[in-house]
Amino acid sequence: MFGLALTDIWFLLIALLWTGYFVLEGFDFGVGALLGVLGRDETDRRRVVNTIGPLWDGNEVWLIVAGGATFAAFPEWYASLFSGFYLALLIVLVALIGRGVAFEYRGKVDDDRWRRRWDAVIIGCSAVPALLWGVAFANIVAGVPLDADHEYTGTFVTLLNPYALLGGLTTLLVFLMHGAVFVSLKTDGDLRARAHRLALRLGLVAVPVAAAFLVWTQLAHGKGWTLVSVAVAAGALVGAVVLVGRGREGWAFTLTAATIVATTVTLFGSLYPNVMPSSTDPAGTLTTTNAASTPYTLQIMTWVALAVTPIVLAYQAWSYWVFRRRLTRDDIPAATGLPPRGTRAGVQPEVPATVPEQRSGDLEEERPEVRR
Repeated sequence: MFGLALTDIWFLLIALLWTGYFVLEGFDFGVGALLGVLGRDETDRRRVVNTIGPLWDGNEVWLIVAGGATFAAFPEWYASLFSGFYLALLIVLVALIGRGVAFEYRGKVDDDRWRRRWDAVIIGCSAVPALLWGVAFANIVAGVPLDADHEYTGTFVTLLNPYALLGGLTTLLVFLMHGAVFVSLKTDGDLRARAHRLALRLGLVAVPVAAAFLVWTQLAHGKGWTLVSVAVAAGALVGAVVLVGRGREGWAFTLTAATIVATTVTLFGSLYPNVMPSSTDPAGTLTTTNAASTPYTLQIMTWVALAVTPIVLAYQAWSYWVFRRRLTRDDIPAATGLPPRGTRAGVQPEVPATVPEQRSGDLEEERPEVRR
């Protein structure tokens, strides 16, 4: 295909999968992390959650497919990545599980304390992956200590270097802005106005932080052509801030998505043809060649991807179209969860004194006489 080897094609496909994941799950993370700031009362908090309610689990499919594709196409990369980043990825996994459970459980009991606890889980479990994905990919681009057998020789603290932490802060801030713009695009009234103001403030902070990370990436690890993607990412983020200030949420959301796309292109472009550079031993560097599966495996995977990918994309596009309209306060029904403790089954509620006791013969007296 266009003179590319199958290993190069699968590197591009994995980059595409991660790009789609960051764009779609990025606003999910942002919305979840901003739940406590945007939701002033329970109705607004439920509106915030419902903006991503039909979408968040479908967005996570991109992560599953990206991980599966990496395992099948580049098993050496997968093995070194998951062994070296084991603790960080475990934290991400626990956060994703906790976030999903919280979405399902926050409405099971009609009690404010119950909901506040699950809301705290949603906030924390949304912010943590948004931060750690940036830390992880910054480390992948910069390189990690790998020996000649491609074994990770560092520790968890090794991953917490200045460049990686700046990458994590960049993804966190950009995802927060992405999420705030999405809420302003999907709601109305006071909630929309709060999301609009918050998106503008986050953008003003995200621009210098993201610019510093992009410049550092280009100077230390970039290639000649990645200067274009760096410029696109920076310009799109600045444009998004300007459009938010003018109240153009739709175009602003498009530009925050473009920022994420261009940043991901910069990272993968700076990485290629390596998939995991070694910062200590050049012999330990993994490339698209020495980390790849056999050509036959890649051929089978390519045919499967060509058959399945259009179906997945069509279904997800359809789901976004179905749930495209804004959510108003009238769209949120009354809470239907279980009653709080003290009013559960087995505890009879008190009968108001103003309700008269019904006589046993009342029903019989109201029946008309039946003549034979």
